[in-house]
Amino acid sequence: MSAIEVVGAVILQDGLILCTQRGPGGRLAGLWEFPGGKVERGESPPDALRREIREELGCRVSVGESVIATRHVYPFATVVLTTYWCTLTAGQPGLTVHSDLAWLRPDELPQLPWAPADIPAVEMIASAATPGTR
Repeated sequence: MSAIEVVGAVILQDGLILCTQRGPGGRLAGLWEFPGGKVERGESPPDALRREIREELGCRVSVGESVIATRHVYPFATVVLTTYWCTLTAGQPGLTVHSDLAWLRPDELPQLPWAPADIPAVEMIASAATPGTR
Protein backbone atom coordinates (compact mmCIF):
# COMPACT_ATOMS: atom_id res chain seq x y z
CA MET A 1 0.00 0.00 0.00
CA SER A 2 1.53 3.34 -1.02
CA ALA A 3 1.57 6.27 1.38
CA ILE A 4 -0.60 9.36 0.88
CA GLU A 5 1.14 12.64 1.72
CA VAL A 6 -1.16 14.86 3.78
CA VAL A 7 -0.69 18.25 5.48
CA GLY A 8 -2.49 19.75 8.46
CA ALA A 9 -2.68 23.33 9.76
CA VAL A 10 -2.22 24.03 13.46
CA ILE A 11 -3.75 27.49 13.28
CA LEU A 12 -2.87 29.53 16.35
CA GLN A 13 -4.78 32.71 17.20
CA ASP A 14 -4.84 34.50 20.55
CA GLY A 15 -3.43 31.42 22.30
CA LEU A 16 -6.14 29.14 20.86
CA ILE A 17 -5.86 26.40 18.23
CA LEU A 18 -8.42 25.69 15.52
CA CYS A 19 -9.82 22.15 15.51
CA THR A 20 -12.22 20.82 12.87
CA GLN A 21 -14.61 17.88 12.97
CA ARG A 22 -14.82 15.63 9.93
CA GLY A 23 -18.18 15.68 8.19
CA PRO A 24 -20.65 12.81 8.06
CA GLY A 25 -20.55 10.11 5.42
CA GLY A 26 -16.81 10.06 4.82
CA ARG A 27 -13.94 8.14 6.30
CA LEU A 28 -13.30 8.94 9.95
CA ALA A 29 -16.61 10.87 10.14
CA GLY A 30 -17.11 12.68 13.42
CA LEU A 31 -13.45 12.60 14.46
CA TRP A 32 -11.52 15.82 14.96
CA GLU A 33 -8.48 16.88 12.95
CA PHE A 34 -6.24 19.78 12.11
CA PRO A 35 -7.65 21.10 8.81
CA GLY A 36 -5.76 20.33 5.64
CA GLY A 37 -5.61 17.64 3.01
CA LYS A 38 -3.64 15.81 0.36
CA VAL A 39 -0.55 17.19 -1.33
CA GLU A 40 -1.11 17.07 -5.08
CA ARG A 41 1.54 16.24 -7.66
CA GLY A 42 3.92 19.15 -8.23
CA GLU A 43 2.77 20.98 -5.09
CA SER A 44 4.96 21.78 -2.10
CA PRO A 45 3.48 20.92 1.30
CA PRO A 46 3.07 24.62 2.27
CA ASP A 47 1.36 25.37 -1.07
CA ALA A 48 -0.96 22.39 -0.57
CA LEU A 49 -1.82 23.58 2.93
CA ARG A 50 -2.62 27.12 1.78
CA ARG A 51 -4.82 25.69 -1.02
CA GLU A 52 -6.64 23.26 1.25
CA ILE A 53 -7.38 25.94 3.85
CA ARG A 54 -8.78 28.25 1.15
CA GLU A 55 -10.94 25.42 -0.22
CA GLU A 56 -12.12 23.94 3.09
CA LEU A 57 -12.36 26.96 5.38
CA GLY A 58 -12.58 29.96 3.03
CA CYS A 59 -9.70 31.84 4.65
CA ARG A 60 -5.98 32.30 4.12
CA VAL A 61 -3.03 31.27 6.27
CA SER A 62 0.66 31.85 6.54
CA VAL A 63 2.50 28.53 6.91
CA GLY A 64 5.34 28.38 9.42
CA GLU A 65 7.53 25.65 10.86
CA SER A 66 6.62 21.99 10.93
CA VAL A 67 5.15 20.70 14.19
CA ILE A 68 5.63 16.97 13.55
CA ALA A 69 5.41 14.38 10.77
CA THR A 70 3.64 11.11 11.54
CA ARG A 71 2.82 7.94 9.66
CA HIS A 72 -0.40 6.07 10.38
CA VAL A 73 -1.67 2.90 8.74
CA TYR A 74 -5.45 3.00 8.36
CA PRO A 75 -7.42 0.07 6.89
CA PHE A 76 -7.99 2.17 3.75
CA ALA A 77 -4.53 3.78 3.32
CA THR A 78 -1.22 4.68 4.88
CA VAL A 79 -1.14 8.40 5.65
CA VAL A 80 1.99 10.48 6.18
CA LEU A 81 0.75 13.63 7.91
CA THR A 82 2.94 16.68 8.42
CA THR A 83 1.44 19.41 10.58
CA TYR A 84 2.58 23.04 10.40
CA TRP A 85 2.15 26.04 12.66
CA CYS A 86 -0.06 28.53 10.82
CA THR A 87 -1.56 31.96 11.37
CA LEU A 88 -4.61 33.49 9.75
CA THR A 89 -3.78 36.21 7.24
CA ALA A 90 -7.24 36.88 5.73
CA GLY A 91 -10.80 35.92 6.58
CA GLN A 92 -12.22 33.74 9.31
CA PRO A 93 -12.66 29.95 9.10
CA GLY A 94 -16.09 28.79 7.99
CA LEU A 95 -17.73 25.39 7.65
CA THR A 96 -17.91 23.85 4.17
CA VAL A 97 -16.72 20.24 4.45
CA HIS A 98 -16.51 19.96 8.23
CA SER A 99 -19.37 19.43 10.71
CA ASP A 100 -17.99 21.73 13.38
CA LEU A 101 -15.01 23.78 14.41
CA ALA A 102 -13.69 24.87 17.77
CA TRP A 103 -10.96 27.13 19.08
CA LEU A 104 -9.32 25.42 22.08
CA ARG A 105 -6.43 26.03 24.43
CA PRO A 106 -3.57 23.58 23.86
CA ASP A 107 -4.32 21.77 27.13
CA GLU A 108 -7.94 21.23 26.01
CA LEU A 109 -7.03 19.42 22.77
CA PRO A 110 -6.90 15.90 24.26
CA GLN A 111 -10.58 16.19 25.29
CA LEU A 112 -11.71 15.67 21.68
CA PRO A 113 -11.85 12.33 19.81
CA TRP A 114 -9.07 12.85 17.25
CA ALA A 115 -8.29 11.07 13.99
CA PRO A 116 -5.40 8.70 14.84
CA ALA A 117 -2.84 10.38 12.54
CA ASP A 118 -3.37 13.71 14.36
CA ILE A 119 -2.84 12.33 17.89
CA PRO A 120 0.98 12.69 18.02
CA ALA A 121 0.67 16.41 17.12
CA VAL A 122 -2.13 16.85 19.68
CA GLU A 123 0.00 15.26 22.39
CA MET A 124 3.06 17.34 21.48
CA ILE A 125 1.12 20.61 21.45
CA ALA A 126 -0.84 19.82 24.63
CA SER A 127 2.34 19.01 26.54
CA ALA A 128 4.22 22.15 25.43
CA ALA A 129 4.76 24.71 28.17
CA THR A 130 3.71 27.64 25.98
CA PRO A 131 1.17 27.64 23.12
CA GLY A 132 2.96 27.94 19.79
CA THR A 133 6.38 27.10 21.20
CA ARG A 134 8.48 25.82 18.35
